[in-house]
Amino acid sequence: MVVVTLQREKCIGCNYCVEMAPEQFAMSKKDGKSVLLHAQNKKGFHTIKSHDDDIFDNCEQAAKACPVKIISVKSI
Repeated sequence: MVVVTLQREKCIGCNYCVEMAPEQFAMSKKDGKSVLLHAQNKKGFHTIKSHDDDIFDNCEQAAKACPVKIISVKSI
């Protein structure tokens, strides 16, 4: 299982996450910040849990590319 977390409020809207993992991330037209698709929001942490291990590499690249380091990816 892959767990991806985004601290959306700290997003600066650089779009790197969407470029690296377009199946998991999109940019909001409302405020220009990243959106983790199908995520649950708990106290500002937007999280998805996926049984699809194929998303790990792209999400990890997105986390590494993020200049404000607000994306975390774990394989459990």
